[in-house]
Amino acid sequence: MPDKPGPATLALHAGEPPRQVGAPVTPPPQLASSFFTHPAAIGFSANDLAEDAPHFYTRWGNPTLDILERKLAALEGGEAAICFASGMAAVSALILGRLSAGDHLVLSDVCYAGVAELAHDILPRHGITATLVDSADPAAVAAALQPNTRLVHVETPANPILKLTDIAAVAAIAREGGAELSVDSTIATPLGTQPLELGADYVVHSLTKYISGHGDALGGAVIGRAERMEALRKQSLIHFGGALAPFNAWLTLRGLETLAPRMALHESNARRLEAFLAAHPKVRSVLWPGSPRHPQHALAQRQMRNFSGLLAFSLRSGSAEAATRLAERLKVISYAVSLGKTKSLLFYIPTEDLLRSSFRLEGAQEAAYRDWAGEGVFRVSVGLEDAEDLIADLAQALD
Repeated sequence: MPDKPGPATLALHAGEPPRQVGAPVTPPPQLASSFFTHPAAIGFSANDLAEDAPHFYTRWGNPTLDILERKLAALEGGEAAICFASGMAAVSALILGRLSAGDHLVLSDVCYAGVAELAHDILPRHGITATLVDSADPAAVAAALQPNTRLVHVETPANPILKLTDIAAVAAIAREGGAELSVDSTIATPLGTQPLELGADYVVHSLTKYISGHGDALGGAVIGRAERMEALRKQSLIHFGGALAPFNAWLTLRGLETLAPRMALHESNARRLEAFLAAHPKVRSVLWPGSPRHPQHALAQRQMRNFSGLLAFSLRSGSAEAATRLAERLKVISYAVSLGKTKSLLFYIPTEDLLRSSFRLEGAQEAAYRDWAGEGVFRVSVGLEDAEDLIADLAQALD
């Protein structure tokens, strides 16, 4: 490969075995759960696992996962990556692997609902406290740091309202406070943002979304420095057991091959759809980082090279009734959860439900979320269909 290959080239070629005459161009999945070994090669305990140990058991490592992990590390500019069975498994493994009883976590107050629920319901049972802050405000992050803060975890853009965090600013604050910074960059993808380059210690992805891209494989990953990833493998991956299945890794590798052209079309279609929705009389607001109408568009221009294909819109009134109408009338867009697949998806997230069940925000934080989301947001994962067909489908369903 060239000395400095581009992201599309890395997605296709990074991490693959050396070329040999007669070898398949696309490496096949290695579906074995265990591998031939020898007493002199590796010990029975994962605590004795050496970095250069041969494959032994797929929960510890697998040749197909090796390729995927090397590709992800190359795309993010990291030294190493560890794959997990889902994005939630990756986040949980990182947080529980880096924090112990008595430690403190600072978390974006708008983030994936499962992560917020982990902070509220699970971490306190392990003696770990968490403060949820508006990470779009670096001063709020700085104020939330405590002497026992070990990790700051932010999501940018944040699900579901596409709120952004200034990664470089928060990285500097975390570093000064003696904490590490983790960035969930699932929505941005490695083609949109490079958190490690901006000062983060870890990047987290739900591979289920844009990286896999076809909606048929669960997966997650953490990328960072080699020594930290090796510790994460020995502790969180092997002992918590959330290993990625080799076939799902192979499906994700297949998706990675088209990540660059897919993200270009996702972004292009989202731009068209955002403009249509912004002009619609029933629409209260549209949130997409690539639009000048987004409140943080200047930050998006600084730290994103691709604005991704996820947008959210809210209506002036009647959102619950409109959700039923859209679910029943949409013909091209699917009313379904998740995001990042080839086909367009739409799902309504009521503000009251999310504030009650997951975020549990109060006071100024609750008011800020309501200001962005209104009664609720219609989250649209803009797919790869013709933009004109997506616009026509939404138009007939809304009208």
